Amino acid sequence: MTLATAPSRIDRETIAARLLEARARTLLLVTPLSDDDLHRQHDPLMSPILWDLGHIAHFEELWLTRNLDGPVEFVEMPGLYNPFEHPRSTRASLQLPDLAECRAIMDEIRSRVLARLDDADLDASSPLLRDGFVYQMVLQHEYQHGETMLQTLQLKRGAPYTPLVRLQPGDGGVPAGGRALSAGMVRFPGGAVPIGTDDRSAAYDNERPAHLATVAPFWIDVHPVTNGDFLAFMSAGGYDRPQHWSEAGWKWRMETGASAPKYWERRDEVWTARSMDRSGPVDPRHPVCHVSWYEADAFARFAGKRLPTEIEWEAAASWDPATGSKRAYPWGETPPDQTFANLDQLVFGTAPLGSYAANVSPIGCSGMIGDVWEWTASDFGPWPGFESFPYREYSEVFFGTEYKVLRGGSWATRPGAVRNTFRNWDYPVRRQIFSGFRCARDD
Repeated sequence: MTLATAPSRIDRETIAARLLEARARTLLLVTPLSDDDLHRQHDPLMSPILWDLGHIAHFEELWLTRNLDGPVEFVEMPGLYNPFEHPRSTRASLQLPDLAECRAIMDEIRSRVLARLDDADLDASSPLLRDGFVYQMVLQHEYQHGETMLQTLQLKRGAPYTPLVRLQPGDGGVPAGGRALSAGMVRFPGGAVPIGTDDRSAAYDNERPAHLATVAPFWIDVHPVTNGDFLAFMSAGGYDRPQHWSEAGWKWRMETGASAPKYWERRDEVWTARSMDRSGPVDPRHPVCHVSWYEADAFARFAGKRLPTEIEWEAAASWDPATGSKRAYPWGETPPDQTFANLDQLVFGTAPLGSYAANVSPIGCSGMIGDVWEWTASDFGPWPGFESFPYREYSEVFFGTEYKVLRGGSWATRPGAVRNTFRNWDYPVRRQIFSGFRCARDD
């Protein structure tokens, strides 16, 4: 049995380049926005964009200057940009600086961070500095806020958000029309499967430690549930039949009146969908997006299936039963880019199934990384032997039955913030996230 290759060591030049690239992408996303767009809270679920920008900068200052040599002073900077002091629903009332002032603060902090980086000991005994962990953590934090801001921009009031740069799906070399994929399900043979990772250079604490899980044989969908599949559920009255829903799901359905995925609209007897500034008839070839856990669970029941557990999902994405080895990504060890998966934001929407020929797991599951985060059946909790690091507020305080785990990343996820072991989590009611799913069933 062999595990995925450990990440290669990182040097100061690479860290500096990645910090600069992350900031350039953040600013690219916000450049088209007016001052009103930046200040406005477009939805109580989301922050004003200027709050996100300030929080990115102050988190960087905290961890890459104040806490760099330890001991850890704070886990979130007190004051305006502390998410625990100021929940999202209250941030519209905060006195936020304008963009020019915010940019000046970001630039000043970054100059101090890069100066400190010149003397950083990446071979230090401290696990915070060793192998550049704290820099990787801050990078991923900015990547993740980029995806959060895109959720906000999809919710944007007034004129839809129009990006400055937009790529076509499959720009890595596969035609955007997609290719024919076998439908149906593929069997995972079960057994003792390594789950999680021992990596301490980039992985978050909730991904650790690596451990063996005994997995019973199961079947899992070859590809994510599509818009076409979901339209069949809707046409069959899926939203109106309580037998397809859990008790909590039916309560949510009745309270919200939901009758289609978020951002779908019925026009002249045709369902249309919107992604940022583009609207059109629902394309049946795309993975369904913007559905809650309750909707995913109801579809699975309708189809005579269930949602996979997150252990099943990771096993199907990473484990090669033929060689007894685990992969870092479904296709192997090569980090993702546009040749492998619909990631990195600039497509600004999902792609037709089959647009990324290499994105296939060892057992034959397609599209497990990118396009849509996939809901699983699992509550968010610790792996056996979990140790919080470097602060409880990233993972540990969220463990429990309130949150469901999502896996695999979306089109809005940056490549540096996704891998087979990466665990995302959210409330089962959430639909503003770029969420879809695939189904499983027992052997």
